[in-house]
Amino acid sequence: MQSYLALQDKVVVVTGASSGIGAATATLFSELGARVAIGYNRNRAGAELVRSKIVGAGGHAISIQMDVTRSSEVRSFMKQVVDDLGPIDILVNNAGSLIERLPILKMTELDWDASIVLNLKSAFLCSQAVAGSMVERGSGVIVNIASIAGRNGGGLGAGAYSTAKGAMITFTKSLAKELAPHGIRVNCVSPGVIDTPFHEVFSTPEMMNNFVKMIPLGRVGTPMDCAKVIVFLASDAASYVVGETIEVNGGQLML
Repeated sequence: MQSYLALQDKVVVVTGASSGIGAATATLFSELGARVAIGYNRNRAGAELVRSKIVGAGGHAISIQMDVTRSSEVRSFMKQVVDDLGPIDILVNNAGSLIERLPILKMTELDWDASIVLNLKSAFLCSQAVAGSMVERGSGVIVNIASIAGRNGGGLGAGAYSTAKGAMITFTKSLAKELAPHGIRVNCVSPGVIDTPFHEVFSTPEMMNNFVKMIPLGRVGTPMDCAKVIVFLASDAASYVVGETIEVNGGQLML
């Protein structure tokens, strides 16, 4: 019986894969037979832990440091992945961060730019770096990671982050229209409140309790809740899904 979720020997890049959603996604891709490149910036220990778990389970993974905001590092990273694993079939643009909660009267121009560059420009740079090869081969998948903040404006002090994530949804549609004629599918996943290190840094326990009250399922999500949807979009099970953003939020926001 054919498995539409089979990803045997596909080469997958997951940025920001040293923890949280990225780590779960890299692990799940490996479990489905893919060869995975784990992108990370500062958290080398986390990336190595993810890689060692994948390898220990019989999978194939490498971890490579990269600053996704620098085009030269992005190009170097992608070249190393191709040299080590082969042509890239799937890119997951997961890297990003709120950086800091800042109201507009305290936010500097540099603060604004840093958030837009990390959460939006990074996806452009990484997508551009892999698109040429995908076009030449007539196949490929890009999955962008947005946020519920891109739909509702986010919490207080998250203006730049939520703006970047809203733009990520638009970027997904634009890129999907451009690349679909070349056999490349581009889609997006928009997580709600997910139990990751993100909220350990940027959300208080009181905030988390309030979030749960607004979620019909009565719980926050897990990284694997998101990883399963990302893998679905990258697989043949989603072969006719293009330019879409799937909300993964337990019913907190229904569109």
